[in-house]
Amino acid sequence: MEEVHRAGLKSNATMLYGHLESFADRVDHMRRLRELQDRTGGFQVFIPLAFQPENSPLTITKGTGTTGVDDLKTLAIARIYLDNFDNIKAYWVMLGEKVAQVALAFGVNDLDGTVVEEKIGHDAGAASPQALSRDGIIALIRKAGREPVERDTLYNELRTY
Repeated sequence: MEEVHRAGLKSNATMLYGHLESFADRVDHMRRLRELQDRTGGFQVFIPLAFQPENSPLTITKGTGTTGVDDLKTLAIARIYLDNFDNIKAYWVMLGEKVAQVALAFGVNDLDGTVVEEKIGHDAGAASPQALSRDGIIALIRKAGREPVERDTLYNELRTY
């Protein structure tokens, strides 16, 4: 990633959590991202992705997964620790609408956008809707007491609702 960022390209940083890793592993992952961001400034957003064990063929994943409290702690710690990231995303597809909405009070400033038909998370067992309309996302954000802002993939503001 360092070479990609040095070439002037931006990218997103993700972290799958809630499976085999320890809390120390999560912090180590964030530490490495933080250090790379300090060197390059190339990450636009950090997106923690909650593991969906329901349809995993791996027997080692049975009984794993995350809770809403675990998700919110992970997002809040990311906001504090990754202070060199402008954006922290709560991916509502993996978290569900309510946890993603509450995450806006835990340092999150991005819920992702409208999704026409999400397959990967749902094939893994995500219980959220497969799609949310623009109006649905706007309502979710407003009900959380936040101002909805539409942005492009480079986080340039397009429209405020």
